[in-house]
Amino acid sequence: TNDLRTNEPIQLGPMVRYAGEREATLWAQTRDAGELTVRIGEKSWSAPTFAAHGHHYALVILDGLEPGQTYGYRVEVNGEQAWPLADSPFPDPFFKTLLHSRPTKMAFGSCRTSEPHDAKSNRKNGIDSLRAVAHEIARDPHDERWPDLVVLLGDQVYADETSEAMQEYIEARRGLDAPPGEELKDYVEYAHLYRLAYSEPAVRWMLSTMPSAMIFDDHDVRDDWNTSQTWHEKMNATPWWHERIVGALGSYWIYQHAGNLDHDTLAHDQIWNIIAAHQDSTELDLTTVIDRFAEQVDDDPATYRFSFV
Repeated sequence: TNDLRTNEPIQLGPMVRYAGEREATLWAQTRDAGELTVRIGEKSWSAPTFAAHGHHYALVILDGLEPGQTYGYRVEVNGEQAWPLADSPFPDPFFKTLLHSRPTKMAFGSCRTSEPHDAKSNRKNGIDSLRAVAHEIARDPHDERWPDLVVLLGDQVYADETSEAMQEYIEARRGLDAPPGEELKDYVEYAHLYRLAYSEPAVRWMLSTMPSAMIFDDHDVRDDWNTSQTWHEKMNATPWWHERIVGALGSYWIYQHAGNLDHDTLAHDQIWNIIAAHQDSTELDLTTVIDRFAEQVDDDPATYRFSFV
């Protein structure tokens, strides 16, 4: 089952996202505003959190690393150790930097529904392959057979075909009768859906150890999203669609896209520059920025590039 651990300092993650030869990115969603610190031996890197729609996030830039090395690490939130969890049954977290002189091995998959791992769900959906691979890697995490990174090729979340757990959240928040019913309504519901997707303990451990790249597909927004101009016009005439697409694209930037970017590309990203330039001691609230950005890219996709290399 998913383990939301609402009282833990880290609500989701940490995830090792981009990893190159000499740099890496670590992403986390935290319970509180403050500072996230990554420690490797005597060295540490820190970043303040930023907020969006009442949730707190941090993206920590790790530099000065060596190619092809394995780094064990710890994460602190506001000076309190937050990862690994004290009761974790999994090996201590680590990540590897790449070495371009050798082939890069990649695991990949798509279309993962966040369902319970029981007989009923397995009959319906099949075995969760990401979870299965995570358990296999955890048995001997330093085996050279394992891939260097995992690429998640779309439909990380199903905003239009929600699980019972997501429907329970929607019902408690706004009810299921008014449109869009069991489908997601806004950013806040996307935030909960991402937590359901990535909080399964084995998957959470794996994503804290293996670098990942992610891209969306239609179900991250809605089945057959933008497959035709007619579809686009029909959905934009629907009263609830605007809030849905703004939540979808804004949450995608925070939960998936920002972590994809190498550090040079990140340094030129318009939203990241706002985050990086914030010097005030109070937490940066990115809500208005991320909502306006989502509206802009939905209106004119050519204004931003969501793909990555």
